[in-house]
Amino acid sequence: MRSTPFFAAALLGAALSLTSYTSQAQSGGTPIRPNRNAQFVFRDGEVVQRLGTQITPLEQNIRLPNGTKINVKSGIVEFPGGKITSLHENDYINAEGGIVFGSPASAAAARGDNSVAADAKFDKYVQVGTAPTTILGDAPNEREQLLMHKIELLNRKVALLQQTHPNAPNTDVVDKQLQEIDTQLKTVK
Repeated sequence: MRSTPFFAAALLGAALSLTSYTSQAQSGGTPIRPNRNAQFVFRDGEVVQRLGTQITPLEQNIRLPNGTKINVKSGIVEFPGGKITSLHENDYINAEGGIVFGSPASAAAARGDNSVAADAKFDKYVQVGTAPTTILGDAPNEREQLLMHKIELLNRKVALLQQTHPNAPNTDVVDKQLQEIDTQLKTVK
């Protein structure tokens, strides 16, 4: 029984090191106001800031305006609601604090699903249809305005659904607005 104090000390040390590991993202971080196109990417075992093609190493943990905290050495992220997750290679946090997964496997791992192959790839997105005519500077017609508003609402719904709160977010208001736009689109040519 002489080894009991040593065992207790070792157990306490392990618990403290685990606590410090999981609380690293919670340690506050330096508040920053990133460019709206900034991405905080987990690459080669650490988080870097990507702005277009420019990569900037980060020296200290950061806190985004929405309260999301990012540990730049471990990739541990704490969201404002208290949920903690770890980034995987090529996952990133956008300037608004939303997570974007770099692979189907990392997206599955975030929800606790280990059935997705590590080398799985996302399907390529292909735009179908003609290019919008508003690129040439023409004012958008009523249908185009409704479609642009629908895109904004869909983006808002995606942002709501990406939030990692213990309770599922309520999208009823956005869903109702989307239904109203769909109704209007049926009458507009």
